[in-house]
Amino acid sequence: MGESDAGAEDSQARPLVGSAGAAPASAEAAPSIEAAFREERGRLLAALVHRFGDLDLAEEVASEAVEAALTHWPVDGVPRSPGAWLLTTARRKAVDRLRRDTAYAARLAILQVEADRADPSPPADADGDLPDERLQLFFTCAHPALPAEDRGALTLRCLAGLTTAEVARAFLIPTATMAQRIVRVKRKIRQARIPFRVPGPDELSERLPGVLQVLYSLFTEGYAASSGQTLQRLDIAEEALRLTRILHRLLPGEREVAGLLALLLSTHARRDARTGGDGEIRLLDEQDRSRWDRAMIEEGRALVVTALTGGPPGPYGVQAAIAALHAEAEDVISTDWPQIVALYDVLLRLTPSPVVALNRAVAVAMRDGPEAGLTLLATLADDPRLRDYSPYPTARGDLLCRLDRFAEAATAYRDALALAHTEPERAHLRRRLTSAEHRCRGSHRIEP
Repeated sequence: MGESDAGAEDSQARPLVGSAGAAPASAEAAPSIEAAFREERGRLLAALVHRFGDLDLAEEVASEAVEAALTHWPVDGVPRSPGAWLLTTARRKAVDRLRRDTAYAARLAILQVEADRADPSPPADADGDLPDERLQLFFTCAHPALPAEDRGALTLRCLAGLTTAEVARAFLIPTATMAQRIVRVKRKIRQARIPFRVPGPDELSERLPGVLQVLYSLFTEGYAASSGQTLQRLDIAEEALRLTRILHRLLPGEREVAGLLALLLSTHARRDARTGGDGEIRLLDEQDRSRWDRAMIEEGRALVVTALTGGPPGPYGVQAAIAALHAEAEDVISTDWPQIVALYDVLLRLTPSPVVALNRAVAVAMRDGPEAGLTLLATLADDPRLRDYSPYPTARGDLLCRLDRFAEAATAYRDALALAHTEPERAHLRRRLTSAEHRCRGSHRIEP
């Protein structure tokens, strides 16, 4: 991908306020404009793609509509329906552009005919409320024909409304690199003629897990950053949670969507207690549970009931049930470990993986003792998928410490330290390694 590709993407990532060529927004109007665009952006983009069948055109005219808002709203006031105003303006600008570029218009006409065949519903009237066609955008961004590493970036760009620079920061790569990636994936959508539509009932069960996986992966990166100086990246976690709420509103009858939302709520409820004042990691048994968000926990608990009612459980519903049991317990000791082990048994049948088996082994250690947990961990020792996974040697080190086998624990912590990617994780492991080494020498002094 050349520099021209990056420039093309950057030109579509204009700032929301203070854009070049627009009249300066007043101090009072600018926040309202930005808030309106952030709230409506995904719906606006989805409506434009549905109408014109081209993601590039939709992004360009959406940005132009915002520039028009920056000119008019400070003078005329923010309209009663900001989204409908933006959509009407953007559609007019798209029509003007297509009139000037007949070749582009002809290509889009072919795409639109194909889209209409796949989804014959007429486009919504832009003079009314802004239609909510984000469900189509969810499935477009997470289409299985797209590279897996690009689906999350496109979701943040199109549905969350992040600029290219913001998406690049989320993935910890240079802005130019992310710009090239987004250009590439949009070209793939165009060249492969990926339809902008919700899959039919016969396809939904096959395609929905891909959408959920994108949201889950985004949240996981926010919950436990893959690299950097902080354990959590709350902006990414909260954006994933917001998008999952939107998906649940759009698909209220899908139990696994409810399950994912429940899982994210129950997990994110612990965010404030997971680190100390200087950013150090607080494990579950060290967390101040009064800092857990009880409103989120209650919301998640209600959704767990929905996720587990009406048919066989799905993997997100089961994980949500596990998270709810942790959230409901007064402390680690009183946690219902037998029920958690039973749920991991179900999860292991639904999604067999060494990570699930590792988590189950830790739960068994809490139920039956550290020796039982170590026995299960030993069965996973040769799995290549855990070779570079630091939680595996960390779990071994913790269980070995509980058995006073401090020399072996120190070796396990060294192995984990070599695999850690974030500074909080490395600092946490260094403290545990120092503690194990001191106790191995007979000091019995545990580092704070």
